[in-house]
Amino acid sequence: MNDSKSNEQTLSGIVLHSIGGFYYVETADAVYECRARGHFRHEGITPVVGDKVQITCQSATRGTVEEVLPRKNCLVRPPVANIDCLVIVVSVADPAPNTLVLDKMLAMAIYRDITPIIVINKSDLQDAAWLEQIYRGAGFAVFITSAANPQSFLPLEEVLRGKVCAFTGNSGVGKSTILNHICPDLQLETGEISQKLGRGRHTTRSAQLYPMKDGGYWADTAGFSSLDMERVEPIPKEWLEDVFPEFAPHIALCRFTGCSHTKEKECGVRMAVDRGDICESRYANYVTLYEEAQKRVEWKK
Repeated sequence: MNDSKSNEQTLSGIVLHSIGGFYYVETADAVYECRARGHFRHEGITPVVGDKVQITCQSATRGTVEEVLPRKNCLVRPPVANIDCLVIVVSVADPAPNTLVLDKMLAMAIYRDITPIIVINKSDLQDAAWLEQIYRGAGFAVFITSAANPQSFLPLEEVLRGKVCAFTGNSGVGKSTILNHICPDLQLETGEISQKLGRGRHTTRSAQLYPMKDGGYWADTAGFSSLDMERVEPIPKEWLEDVFPEFAPHIALCRFTGCSHTKEKECGVRMAVDRGDICESRYANYVTLYEEAQKRVEWKK
């Protein structure tokens, strides 16, 4: 009797997309539509976009996910694994930037050892210099883009080439527009088209990786309009000073060990804020995140 499993080929690949319990896995020579093994559910394993996996092939187009290989990181929102860069897109206007949401996403990326990159879009609508100054001054890579100037996307494309990058940002900031400029073959649905068709404001419905001709992948993910730390990444309050990189030179100047940098006297961080060495909005958002983290600790007691 023939053993059908003996004819199955085992391949390595990466999950490009998942929908309805199907996983689309790119291997060296093809993309396979796969189901996951039943034991994944019992073990609490859910493959996500970006996962490196082992599959067995039942045909030229279909297979089964046998194993999810160890992840270097994994985010719940956006639901992507093994990310090199988190590209956080904000618009300088329409909609106006929310620096608290932006700072939460930056903190989460650093906490997860993911390189954050800020893209300030729609610079044709309003001067972006004030926002750029805040985040360049805090040590982040910042790119200024505009659909009215296609050349503005070239520096971003160069930096991200060859990497696995997740794009995130509020609805309407232009994530899909940016990707369409960087990779014209994508032709992702834009907010303007979606609104005309009456389909609402969230135009990107699920995470998906798009292979690039020069190597690497881009991930476009569902937009968010508001976010709290519990839904993103509950960073312990003791770690918060480490995810605000501009605090580092000033922490050693704090008088008290274990300084929270919120109320203490002779705090090096607070003195740096007073001198203008740390941006007031960044510090205010740090305090907000610290207080949220403190409430989580108190709630658990």
